[in-house]
Amino acid sequence: MQSNVFDRRAKLLQQERAAARSDVDNFDFLKEEVGYRVADRVLDVAKKMEVGVDLGSGRGWVLRHLTSHSVARVTGIEMSEAMMNQAPVPDTEIAVEKLVMDMDGADLPFTDNSVDVVTSCLALHWVNDLPRLFSEVNRILKPDGVFIGALFGGQTLMELRSSLQLAELERQGGFSPHVSPFVEVRDLGSLLNTNNFTLLTIDTDELRVSYPTIFPLLRDLKGMAENNAAVNRKTSLTRETLLATNAIYGDLYGEVRPVEEGSEVGEVVLPATFQVYYWIGWKPSANQPKALKPQKSDVSLKDLYKLDEIFEKKGLADVPEDEKK
Repeated sequence: MQSNVFDRRAKLLQQERAAARSDVDNFDFLKEEVGYRVADRVLDVAKKMEVGVDLGSGRGWVLRHLTSHSVARVTGIEMSEAMMNQAPVPDTEIAVEKLVMDMDGADLPFTDNSVDVVTSCLALHWVNDLPRLFSEVNRILKPDGVFIGALFGGQTLMELRSSLQLAELERQGGFSPHVSPFVEVRDLGSLLNTNNFTLLTIDTDELRVSYPTIFPLLRDLKGMAENNAAVNRKTSLTRETLLATNAIYGDLYGEVRPVEEGSEVGEVVLPATFQVYYWIGWKPSANQPKALKPQKSDVSLKDLYKLDEIFEKKGLADVPEDEKK
C-alpha cells in the first residue's frame, strides 16, 4: 500500500482559502507566466488538435492562453471548485468544460485513445501517485498524442529551505520540513519513459523573484496556495524562528539592489528561486519518426594510415579523391 507524502485535503483547503481572497489576482504572476509558456508549446505542435485536457487547471493558467488554432475542445480538471469557477474562457471558438475532481489516485474520466493533448501547469508536485497519473495520461491519449507540462524542480525555494533549517537548529535544536519535496529531473525523465512516452524533450528554467524580507514571500506562497501540505509538516513557526530565518536568509543569499530612483544605497533584497521543468512527451505511433539504425564501418580508425592500400584492394585506387570520401 502506497504511503502518501501529501495531505490532499489540506491542499484543497489551502486552494479554497486562496481563491476566496479579494486580492487573489495579485498572486497569479508566477503561474500566469509558466501557463503562458506551456500554452505556447501547445501552439508549436504543427497540427490542429480536437480534444484537450488540462490537469490541475487552477484559475485557468493554461486555459486562458489556448487558442482555437491549437485545440477545438478542452476539459479543465481541478479539485478546488472555487478556483475552477474563476478560470476564464480562453477563446469563444474553444468549447471549454470544467470538471471538479481530485486526479490523485483516480481514473481520468476519458475513454482510451480519445484525447489529442494533455497539459499541466505547476500542479503535479502535490500529487502522491505520479506514476499512476502518468499512466492514465498515456491511456487516454490517442496514438501520436502529446503530453505537455511544467513542474516545480528540486532547487525551488532552496534559499528558504536551508534558511529555515538553520534557524530551527539554532533556536530549537532540530528542524522539521517546511518546504515540500520536489521531483528531480532524472525522476521526471524516468516517469515519462516507464509510462511509454517517446520523443521526450525536457528543459529547465529558473525564475527568480526578489523580496525585501521573507514575510512577503510567505504571503505570496499562501496566496498562490503553495504553502506546505506535506503529511509530516509542522503546522506553526515561532516568531523567533521566523526572525532568525529572515536574518540567515539575508546573510547567506541577500543581494545588494542596484541604486535606482526610489531605492536606498546598499538596499539588500532576498532572491527566491523557482526552478521549473518543462516537458513534452508523445504517445507512440506507427507514423512517428524512428531513430536510424547504427551504421557499422568496415575500416578501423587504427588503419587510417593504410587508406591507399585499402582503396587499392577494394578497386578504388583510380576513383577521384572527393568520391572516395
